[in-house]
Amino acid sequence: MAMASKLSVLPGSRPSLPAELQRSSFSSRQNLSFGPSRATAGGSSFPLKNTREQSFLSPPAPPSSDRSVTARFQLQAPLISPHDQWGNWTVLFATGAFGIWSEKNTNIGGALSGALVSTLIGLAASNLGVISSNAPAFSIVLEFLLPLAVPLLLYRADLRRVIKSTGALLLAFLLGSVATTVGTVVAYLLVPMRALGPDSWKIAAALMGRHIGGAVNYVAIADALGVSPSILAAGLAADNVICAVYFSTLFALASRVPAEAPISDTGIAMDAESDSGTKLPLVQTATALAVSLAICKSGYYLTKYFRIQGGILPTVTAIVVVLATVFPKQFAYLAPSGEAMAMILMQVFFTVVGASGSIWSVINTAPSIFLFALVQIAVHLAMILGLGKLLGFDLKLLLIASNANIGGPTTACGMATTKEWHSMIVPGILAGIFGISIATFLGIGFGVAVLKAM
Repeated sequence: MAMASKLSVLPGSRPSLPAELQRSSFSSRQNLSFGPSRATAGGSSFPLKNTREQSFLSPPAPPSSDRSVTARFQLQAPLISPHDQWGNWTVLFATGAFGIWSEKNTNIGGALSGALVSTLIGLAASNLGVISSNAPAFSIVLEFLLPLAVPLLLYRADLRRVIKSTGALLLAFLLGSVATTVGTVVAYLLVPMRALGPDSWKIAAALMGRHIGGAVNYVAIADALGVSPSILAAGLAADNVICAVYFSTLFALASRVPAEAPISDTGIAMDAESDSGTKLPLVQTATALAVSLAICKSGYYLTKYFRIQGGILPTVTAIVVVLATVFPKQFAYLAPSGEAMAMILMQVFFTVVGASGSIWSVINTAPSIFLFALVQIAVHLAMILGLGKLLGFDLKLLLIASNANIGGPTTACGMATTKEWHSMIVPGILAGIFGISIATFLGIGFGVAVLKAM
């Protein structure tokens, strides 16, 4: 992506800006990341000088004078002006909707995932000059809509229910998390991704979180550690290819395990199998949105008050997990509506990820990330199956646990349903939610403590 470096203001070096830029919505943003480039209280200062440390959620910089002619043309004269708010929001939500539709209705979309489809369309749109790579609308998505999506995704994260309902599957899932951690170390030793420079250990930590929890953890870790936008998009693209190979392997192994006999409806299974995208009661939807906004406000306040590094996403995650555990019934009531809205917001976010990126940067950096993810997941699968067999775990249990690690609750539920392993549906979902609840903290901690020093 175009913004790969941290920007700072040199004293006395700020040039006068055109009135249009001074009035733009960039001036009112509050940077979520802490560092030299944070806006002043008035929010009016523009960063001018490139360094290597810009956070993905920090404000986009105005075009610098040393950009190439092509880049300058794309930034100054896209088909849809960066200040055309209606045009940009239309593109973002239309692309996100297409990503969701393609995943559910086409073979290609199903293989790539809706997230990757939206990312690739956004990448093409900005690089072909349809939209700008740093429109003010992107700032709103990154600073407000993304954090808003995190609580909406985690309304089912009742840790007490996870521990009670998953049983042996939780132990297998924890084994898989250890396998992912070991796989991360092995992969980083074999494929250090030196071409990524300072971002190498950061993307390794983000992929570790991705393969314990899910895409939202990947994003949260990348933001907290300051991964550049182009590396973020390249990592997403490479990882989706590896995951496609992984799921094919997993289903091939599952072909040897027979289906279970039908069981009576327990009520919990209906809750697990309910399609959060088909029913949106008005009161639930409004309440879920209001609660998520309140959680984000609390997370923002606590992050500023305690000067927590890495933005508000880890803090927001911790708050919603605690609340969902203390008030499980109330938050489970809001979960279907919350998950549907979160799905839409995440698709819009992935469109912005693509639109902020550079095609050439993705092409140049994706191969090393591809090899890293390949080794990481191969070690994970070999370890969980090998040690799991030695510890006496059933193959079916190990496959669902691994699926919950790499794919998350949705793919674990999908596999259990497709294979008719009815007893694994609810535990698979809960194990995946548990992974999302802990992966951000594990990825950041392990990255800073271990990977950075390697």
